[in-house]
Amino acid sequence: MFTIGKFFNTVKYLKFTQIKYRGYYTLRSKIRKLTGFSYPLIKSASPVDLILQAGITTPPSYLGENSFRFLNISHSFDKIDWNWRDEGHLWTFNLNYFDFINQEDIHKDEAIRLIYDFIDKIETVSLVNGLAAYTISLRGMNWIKFLIRHGIRDKKIDDSLYAQYMILLDNLEYQFMANHLLENGFSLLFGAYYFNDEVLYVKAKEILKEQLSEQTLEDGANFELSPMYHQIILGRVLDCVNLMQSNEWKYDELMGIMEKKAEVMLGWINAISFKNGEIPLLNDSANGIAPMTEQLNSYADTLQISHPGLSTSTYLLKESGYRMIRKEKYEMAIDVANIGAAYNPAHVHSDTFTFELYVDGKPFIVDTGTSTYNKNSRRHIERSTFSHNTVVVGETNQSEVWGGFRVADRANIVELEEKEESIRAIHDGYQKHFKVMHQREFMTKDEVIKIIDKIIPETKTTMSIARLHFHPDVEVFLKDGHVIADGKKITFLGAVKVMLNYYQYAPEYNRLYESKVAEVEFYDNLECEILL
Repeated sequence: MFTIGKFFNTVKYLKFTQIKYRGYYTLRSKIRKLTGFSYPLIKSASPVDLILQAGITTPPSYLGENSFRFLNISHSFDKIDWNWRDEGHLWTFNLNYFDFINQEDIHKDEAIRLIYDFIDKIETVSLVNGLAAYTISLRGMNWIKFLIRHGIRDKKIDDSLYAQYMILLDNLEYQFMANHLLENGFSLLFGAYYFNDEVLYVKAKEILKEQLSEQTLEDGANFELSPMYHQIILGRVLDCVNLMQSNEWKYDELMGIMEKKAEVMLGWINAISFKNGEIPLLNDSANGIAPMTEQLNSYADTLQISHPGLSTSTYLLKESGYRMIRKEKYEMAIDVANIGAAYNPAHVHSDTFTFELYVDGKPFIVDTGTSTYNKNSRRHIERSTFSHNTVVVGETNQSEVWGGFRVADRANIVELEEKEESIRAIHDGYQKHFKVMHQREFMTKDEVIKIIDKIIPETKTTMSIARLHFHPDVEVFLKDGHVIADGKKITFLGAVKVMLNYYQYAPEYNRLYESKVAEVEFYDNLECEILL
């Protein structure tokens, strides 16, 4: 429910630049509507010959005969409607990204036909879908990669693409910033090289230098703290390094900056990935969207960018607030992070102190995941605290997620202490409503894990619930007040009641699998012991 207080507690974190550009673009749009303004959709272009080393293979999403499959949803068109919205905004965006023209099994002539179809209908394409700055950014890079790979010089495509880059340049996403503005910068760099355009290059360099510095934390994490988005952005950085290494147009400090950012970002994703190559599904993360960590490592090797190996135990995770514990029998990803990024938490979940646990290389206790970006009840459920492996006090979210992509009041880490085999932290997410703090300590021995929760100060009036979400492949049942999961005993000291219920596990978009969740009611103190 919308309230003035919720709105204020959301916008107070915005940067002045975001507010300024949101106001500017809104006013400009109204003026242009009154004056009948429209963008030129053709601009004479003179692209140059470029080369690229082979990059990461694009997963297939074009099925032939105007049929597409995005986000695990297929749709066939008689005539392609580039504004089609029946499956939600994100599906439409994916249609307009044109990733599919770079999949291995699409014929060059068919890809050109699809590009021509878009150009022929561009006057009908919506400014909030196919001609949005974010969509132009991704489509621009995909068209350029395709044209370079096949050595195509096509004036119809080039002139349309150049006009689209002028639209992008006029609509840079300073109102959102975060990954949106970074994608604008990556794409401008591709456009600058392809069209030998100094104006595009200057703006690309300005954005990339500033935003990569701000958005890459000291330990290498992208500041939105989504492992999936980290992989996506790292893939773009590697693409840009590929472009600059392969073509002698600009040899300045930007390439060195990009190479260094690629190294630290590779370090972080290797450190947070499980040994089987999967990522913890923290915040907005899902499988099947981003390049896998092993693919990113292989691509980096091609570009001669050094990086630690997958699942290294020596890389230090610090500023991101994520930790990876590695033992012989298990791996445990732990979240003791603040909300990131503060001024654009669009991909944040209310999940402070959650964790994922893999045992013998397989998922055991997992995050609920992300199945949708549609602003609906499912989206709200997946972002809420009770969908994560942490503690809910009084049926209230730690951080006030709302509106699909908004966060108002938010939990802050107020204390963090780390030792060789323990991590203890306190957050204040429940201070406003219940005047209490939540302390959680993870004690990680070789064959036993203890998770100790304390509500500070103690209260006997408000019930708290700790949850453990099990992977669908794990056999779970209750026995004498404790949980048996794949033969492993999980006990709860201080529990008022232990229950098993069902939840919907979402490892991919639009994929839901019924699985079991342990729900443990307690008042002040709870000690969970997992015997491995």
